[in-house]
Amino acid sequence: MDAERFLARRTAAMSASGIRRIFDLAATLRDPIDFSMGQPDFPVPENIKRSAADAIRADRNGYTVTHGLSDLREAIQPRIQREFDWQPDILVTCGVSGGLMLVMMSCLDPGDEAIIVDPYFVSYPRLVTLAGGRTVAVDSAPSYQLPIDRIGQAITNRTKLILVNSPNNPTGVVQPTDRIEALCTLADEHDLLIVSDEIYNMLSFDAPAASPACFAPQRTVVLRGFGKSYGMTGWRMGFAAGPAPVIREMAKLQQYTFVCAPHPLQHACIEALDTDMTDVVTRYRAKRDLAVALLRDAFDFPTPAGGFFVYCRAPESFTGGGAFVEAAIGRNVLTVPGSAFSARDTHFRISYAVSEDRLRCGCAILGELALSQ
Repeated sequence: MDAERFLARRTAAMSASGIRRIFDLAATLRDPIDFSMGQPDFPVPENIKRSAADAIRADRNGYTVTHGLSDLREAIQPRIQREFDWQPDILVTCGVSGGLMLVMMSCLDPGDEAIIVDPYFVSYPRLVTLAGGRTVAVDSAPSYQLPIDRIGQAITNRTKLILVNSPNNPTGVVQPTDRIEALCTLADEHDLLIVSDEIYNMLSFDAPAASPACFAPQRTVVLRGFGKSYGMTGWRMGFAAGPAPVIREMAKLQQYTFVCAPHPLQHACIEALDTDMTDVVTRYRAKRDLAVALLRDAFDFPTPAGGFFVYCRAPESFTGGGAFVEAAIGRNVLTVPGSAFSARDTHFRISYAVSEDRLRCGCAILGELALSQ
C-alpha cells in the first residue's frame, strides 16, 4: 500500500524546517559547539518553577476555559493598558507559534495574501500556506528595516494582513519607531490587519521595541510569549491581544485544536509577570556585545539590537550560506543557513545564547574558516 496517497497537498508542498534539520544533525555529532538553538541558556527562575510545581501538587491539572485563566488575563490586561493605553481582548495561547497559527487560520481565506518581510521566521510562510493564503515576501536587505515603499508596492486587492517581527529573528534588528508608525499608516490607508510577533520584546537591548499597538491598536494583533523571556520555551506559553472579533475567532479555533494552554503553567505565568528579569537582559546585552566584537573582523552583519541572534553574510569565497554552514559543521560548529529564513542563500544565523567560553571558541573557529579561504 502506498501510504503517501493519503497525504494532503497543503503539507506535501512544505519542506521540513531548516532549523530542525540542524537539530537532527546535532544529535549525530560529538559535543558540537551549537549556535543553532533559538532558546535561552538560562534556567527558569526558581520562584516560577515553584509556582508551576505548586499548581501541579494542588491538582490544577485539568482544562481551563479556552481564553485562559481569568487571573492570568487580568494580570496581563493592566500591563497592556499601561503600555499602549489600550484595552484589547486577551487570549492565552500555546506559545506565540500557537497564536500565529490561530490568527492565520482565523483571518485568511483561500487566495488571501499575507505580506511578510524577508528574512522572516521559518514558520511564517508555512502557516500562511496552511491557512490557504498566499505569501508575499518583501525583501528588506541590506538594512533589514521595514521597507515601507516596497511593502506599499506589494499590496493588492487580495492583501489581508502584514506580519511584522521586532526584535527580529533571524537578524536581531529592532525596527525604528518611525518605520513602525509608517507601517501603521500604510495599514490604515489600505484597511489591513497587522500581526505583530513580539516574542523577543523583553530582550531589546538599546531601547524598547516599538509596537504597532502604539499607533494602530484597532487593527493590531499583538503576540507575546513567556518562553524566550523567562527560559521556559518548552512550556509553550503565550498570549494574543487584539480586537474582540479577531480574538473571538481565535478562541473558537483554540476550542477545536489546542483546547487551552497548559493549566498549571498558566499559574506559573502569573508569577512570571512579577519576576524581575533585568539581570538576564543585562547578561544577554553583554553576550551581544561580545559576539559582535568576535565576529566583526570576519563577517558583515547588522548589529543586533534584540533577541539573541547574529545574521552574518557568508564570505564570498563560499557559494552561499548553505555551503558555509556545511563547512562549519565539518569543524564541529552548528549554525543555521539563511535559506531557512529567506529566499536568499547568502547568510547564516548564529545564536549567542551559549556560555561565554563556547561563544569565544565557536566564533574563533568561524572566523578562521572565513579567513582561510
